[in-house]
Amino acid sequence: MPPSPDLPGLGPKSLAMLAAAGLHGRADLEKLGSVRAYLRVQAAGQNASRNLLWALEGALTGQDWRVIAREERSRLLIELDAAQEAARR
Repeated sequence: MPPSPDLPGLGPKSLAMLAAAGLHGRADLEKLGSVRAYLRVQAAGQNASRNLLWALEGALTGQDWRVIAREERSRLLIELDAAQEAARR
């Protein structure tokens, strides 16, 4: 699967994980947001590391995943924790 111009920074493995989770483009990612898309990838049985979360956010915001990991890590982890807690209820 070649890189997607509408999802910059996501390589073939990341795109394959998204496809396995039923997410096929920027519109799907924008609809869910990076955290919910990451959770859907995990729910689809994909072995997704936190780097995928940073990359998904980067694809949405036009930033490199390493910048996201450094500058947005806490916010995304708090959002991820809240989403996981809500799912358990």
